[in-house]
Order: sequence, then structure tokens, then C-alpha cells
Amino acid sequence: MDGLREIYNRLKRLMYFILAAFVIGWGFTPYPEVFAGLIIGSLFGIYNMWILVRRMEKFDRAVTEGSRVRSLGTALRFASGVAAVAMAILFAEHIHLISTVIGLMIPYGLLLVERIVHHMKHH
Repeated sequence: MDGLREIYNRLKRLMYFILAAFVIGWGFTPYPEVFAGLIIGSLFGIYNMWILVRRMEKFDRAVTEGSRVRSLGTALRFASGVAAVAMAILFAEHIHLISTVIGLMIPYGLLLVERIVHHMKHH
């Protein structure tokens, strides 16, 4: 099975292409607010995935060493999502709220699809 860091790096590369498409959509379509929301949400989503990977690695080390694990960073990831939504609300004329929330979920959706594809290839 692929390591967590390898999976994250693959998803991060894919997210760069998606973000590039969002930037092109932001610059060349009549819906810049929607694409701005997708960009902001996706950036915060990548940050949330990075936090999750980092905390899971700490968790793995702690279990291996037999020490106690404090948390998996749920509060920090939740606060990051709140910050993304707060930005969308604060700059409502420039950032679409619903697309920001959708952008937050894109990395998790990609993770799900990537794992399904990996499972189909190897089983």
C-alpha cells in the first residue's frame, strides 16, 4: 500500500492542475466570484489535508513508540474551514460562498476517487 505522504504528494500535484484550471476560469469567464471561491476553498482544503497527513504521521510515530496521542488536529482543520467561509462572507462581492465550501471538499473527493481507482487497479 502507498504511504500516506505518497498519496498526499499525488493529490497535491493533481490539485495544482485543478487550481490552474480555476485560475484560468477566474481570469477568462464571466464568473470570477465562483472561481475565486473555488480557489480559496481548494487552498484551504489542501492546507487541511496537509494538517491531516502531518498529524497522522505523528499519530503513527506515537503508536509505534507506545506514547500517548493528543489529537488528530480536528479543531485546527475545523478552524481552517471556518476561516475560509469567513473570508467568503467578508468579501461576498468577490468570493462566492457555496463555491468556497465546494472547494474545501475537493481534496477529500479526490482522495476518495484516488483510493477507489487504486483499489480497482490492484484488486
